[in-house]
Amino acid sequence: MKEENRSEQTRFTFRERFRYWFDNRMTKGSLGLIRVLIIASVLLAVLVALLIISCGFAEEGDEAAVIWDSIATVINAWMPSFEDGTPGYILLMAVVAIAGVLFTSVLIGIITSAIEEKIDELKKGNSRVIESGHIVVLGFYPGEYTLIRQLILAAAGKPACIVVAEDMEREEIEQDISENIDVPKNFRIVCRTVDITSPASIEKCSVETSHTVIVSPTDDARTMKAILAVSAILQEKGAADIRINAIVSKSSYSIRPSVAAAHNITTLKTHDILAKMMAHSCTQVGLSGTFREVFDFDGSEFYLMDFDGIAGITFEELAARTEGGTPAGILSEAGIELNPEPGRRIGEGERILVFAPDKDSVHVGPAVPLNKLSVSDKPPVPAEDEADTIIIGHNETLPTILRELPENVTHVVLAGQETDEEEKTALAAAAKQRGIELEYYDGDVSDEAVQTELAKTAEHIVILNDHDKDEDEADMETIFRLLDLRDIRSRLGLSFNITVEMRLEKSEELVGQGESTDFLVSSNMSSLILAQLAENPELVDVFREILSNKGNELLLQNAGDLRLTGRYSVRDLRRIMLRYGFVLLGRLDAQNNSSFNLPLDAILELTGEDSLIVLGETA
Repeated sequence: MKEENRSEQTRFTFRERFRYWFDNRMTKGSLGLIRVLIIASVLLAVLVALLIISCGFAEEGDEAAVIWDSIATVINAWMPSFEDGTPGYILLMAVVAIAGVLFTSVLIGIITSAIEEKIDELKKGNSRVIESGHIVVLGFYPGEYTLIRQLILAAAGKPACIVVAEDMEREEIEQDISENIDVPKNFRIVCRTVDITSPASIEKCSVETSHTVIVSPTDDARTMKAILAVSAILQEKGAADIRINAIVSKSSYSIRPSVAAAHNITTLKTHDILAKMMAHSCTQVGLSGTFREVFDFDGSEFYLMDFDGIAGITFEELAARTEGGTPAGILSEAGIELNPEPGRRIGEGERILVFAPDKDSVHVGPAVPLNKLSVSDKPPVPAEDEADTIIIGHNETLPTILRELPENVTHVVLAGQETDEEEKTALAAAAKQRGIELEYYDGDVSDEAVQTELAKTAEHIVILNDHDKDEDEADMETIFRLLDLRDIRSRLGLSFNITVEMRLEKSEELVGQGESTDFLVSSNMSSLILAQLAENPELVDVFREILSNKGNELLLQNAGDLRLTGRYSVRDLRRIMLRYGFVLLGRLDAQNNSSFNLPLDAILELTGEDSLIVLGETA
């Protein structure tokens, strides 16, 4: 009984059912509207024709002509004249003509709307990318252009294409890029509006036909979602050999090596990388710039090369004969061996890792007699003065920085800290591991008197970025600290150097490179590394070692500490540094001007303020 009552209550009128059907048709878009309009027009024309025939307003035998005239009148919206027939015929045809005007107007409106919708869709970048061998960049942040610039440089004038995808209007992305980047004719940038965490949305970028996929620096959670989304598409499309390159900040978002290998994913942790750079840069002014130059495509980079006739010679001899580039390692069946022993003999078929401006510039010259070097096989141990370091600010990289600080840093003052007991315990353990005396300063670091007191006692000051704050807000806070300390240094004639951590590339541009100031910009460094990983996937292990806390790394070795002041040929310097356990890449003079891959026979006049840019292991 209840079901019958419910059935009676839910009965719908014909008008309601028609409106419901009509609404569903309307939701199917312009094509559905046009279909309904055509059917309605034909039905009206046939209905009026039948009415004319049944009322006898048309002559006998002209039934087919009447139906055709009715349909033609609807299409042409043509008003019949007085001579066309009887008054009844004229009247009904006039109704059809008026309906034709209405239908034609609606049809024009529908077509116009459909064209506008399509144009809007094209503007939004919703069409599928039809490319092959392109690079897909997932993520775009206005103001951050290093990655795109590096990919342009990596193309080296050859035709190339990248697809930039972000959840922004395509026009907005294109305009921002065109206003800030000079795109050469050989290079095409295709922009798409995409939710980079959605496989269905990413699919329009044709990742399965790409050369590689780069997840541009963004927050870790979004980066991981993008990696998983791309991996799902590549697995489904049978294109699992395409590499996914990404940068994450925190260790908690790192992917296990076995999982990364199974899905062809390369990830590096920027916080660990930057912490290491911060620790070494604070006592070696110019090191951060050296990192940028080594990983920048606008200069020298690493290549794997084959050379004829080098099997059996030692690595030292190869270094003394290679012009236009610097041998830095050997690729054997066991993998890449960075900075091998000077006496390591090169085997048949082994490839050489070379640091050079380009492959074409490198060649191995004929054998030359090597003069005897009047140096020991071990570098002298410099008597370094103990250096006090002040670290302003706090983030999760601080324990790594403490562990990585050079040996001559024995006392560290932590200022502006907001740490709980658990964090203090972790910092104490890191300091103990490195043999550092740790001291906390409780004053307000935004106060001028406190800043002056700290500045008078420091040789090195590190300003850490607050990772818990918004990027712009945190960078502005860091900028104010930097400007205050520069002012104090200038007014009081002090000589401490400053190492600054920034998170956005545009923030560094606001203050510029001041004297004795090193900048480490996380987005900038991340972009440089990602571009190298994308263009040189076979060198992933090389980059991992250089950027990790183990193995060989980029270092600045003071010429005075090594007792290498005076005149030396580049050939001899390469051999000396190999015996000291380093690969010589370049020179950094007292004005922080760097030069790489100097001619073998060039003579360098080294002073105690010069540094040698090397690849090697710390003691």
